[in-house]
Amino acid sequence: MKTIAQRIEEKPWLGWVLFGVTLLLVFLFGLFGASIIERRQEAFITQQVQPLPDWEPRNEVWGQQYPRQFERYRQTARTDFASKHAGSTMIDYLEKYPEMVILWAGYAFSRDYNQGRGHYYSVHDVRETLRTDVPQPGTCWTCKSTDVPRLMNELGVEEFYAKNWAELGPEVVNHIGCQDCHDPRTMDLRITRPALVEAFARRGQDINEVTHQEMRSLVCAQCHVEYYFAKEPRGYLVFPWDRGLGAEDMEAYFDAIEHADWIHALSRAPMIKAQHPDYELYLTGVHAERGVSCSDCHMPYRSEGGVKFTDHHLQSPLNNIANACQVCHRESEATLRDGVYARQDRIAQLRRIVEPQLAAAHIEAKKAWDAGATEEQMAPVLTLIRHAQWRWDFVAAANGMGIHSPLESARILGTAIDKTGQARRELTRVLHTLGVTEPVEMPDISTKAKAQAYIGLDMDQLRENKDALLRDVVPGWIREAEEREAAMQPAARIPRAGTGFAPGASPRR
Repeated sequence: MKTIAQRIEEKPWLGWVLFGVTLLLVFLFGLFGASIIERRQEAFITQQVQPLPDWEPRNEVWGQQYPRQFERYRQTARTDFASKHAGSTMIDYLEKYPEMVILWAGYAFSRDYNQGRGHYYSVHDVRETLRTDVPQPGTCWTCKSTDVPRLMNELGVEEFYAKNWAELGPEVVNHIGCQDCHDPRTMDLRITRPALVEAFARRGQDINEVTHQEMRSLVCAQCHVEYYFAKEPRGYLVFPWDRGLGAEDMEAYFDAIEHADWIHALSRAPMIKAQHPDYELYLTGVHAERGVSCSDCHMPYRSEGGVKFTDHHLQSPLNNIANACQVCHRESEATLRDGVYARQDRIAQLRRIVEPQLAAAHIEAKKAWDAGATEEQMAPVLTLIRHAQWRWDFVAAANGMGIHSPLESARILGTAIDKTGQARRELTRVLHTLGVTEPVEMPDISTKAKAQAYIGLDMDQLRENKDALLRDVVPGWIREAEEREAAMQPAARIPRAGTGFAPGASPRR
């Protein structure tokens, strides 16, 4: 058999072919090695950052050292994604579901209630909503701004809660961001809102012992939870988890302390307003059962070059199905989307059974009072209305139209339907006792405007009051905040990204 050398001697061109192939292979291996070194170097350089001050609230300052995360976070300013039931677009819920005006009669939510547009607008939108034209405690700022940890550190937690919302206005200018979830020195996830730590402690749990994966949900649970403002100490923020995190557990907790967020203007029932118990519902769902965190779906990992990082464009997974869903689910995007919509449609259907019936119960209760009903006669009715609306609101106030836990959401709404029916049957008995035998005539509440007029709201005056605040007061808050921040360290003047007051920048919430 001829050797390679002999073959080359017979065919000189074969040597040049082997030389060319060898050269190409060396070149390709060189490129591969250079790419590995470049990516490692890129990842190494990315980690070479300087610790930030303990209470640095400006997201732009953090963005200087974490440009990838910051640029992705700035995408939360986009409000152009609309899913079938939610998304980031503006939805006027009172216009869509006018019965809500009746359900919240006597409470600020009957004035104004829109879908939250996202973290980027947290400060701007809470200034503009008609709900903050009602005197509110400083506690209302707790989940809206990276300035809050700084203020709690400067003032003390109890003192922060006790101040008025407007009094803290000049101090709050930076929307939700980096400071809320990250340690400025190590970048580890951390809890900056004491209510969550306190809720864990009252349940005999140490939040410092949780895993990193659990922290990827708990940083969200600082705000995306049910809470209430205690009367003593004034305005103190409390999570009602002492008896458990289920809807009935918290209902029993509120009943035991005789808590009411307001007295209903029509039925006179002592009402509980659910906030947004996203974390509590999530815990009853399949994703929590299998160890999937909030961040896995709403902030999935992303790779750029040699760097893998958490995508800080917090958004609906339906706008990022490939990264948020298909990492685990192997179905097509269309199949996954349709599956979500099918579950949400069923929750929406159950909601629409409850809402008009609950509104009717409040109106019928008013009729009973007007007919001379006694407190003794009305007591069981008011308890049923209170519990029915609490359970409806537990699902309605949560984000995602029940998708965080469809089975539990449907179960809770089922009990709301049952209790609403019980309340209306009891009201029929009370009305008959008072001599009212004809069905109570229902007013026309087919639109938000008609429902608000029925409960006596002067919306033109309320809008005029809010416009005066936005025109005469808020610009002064912004100037004061900007002057204070100009003197902060580091002193680099960075263009602000949508955090200041911008008249007309968004529809009023």
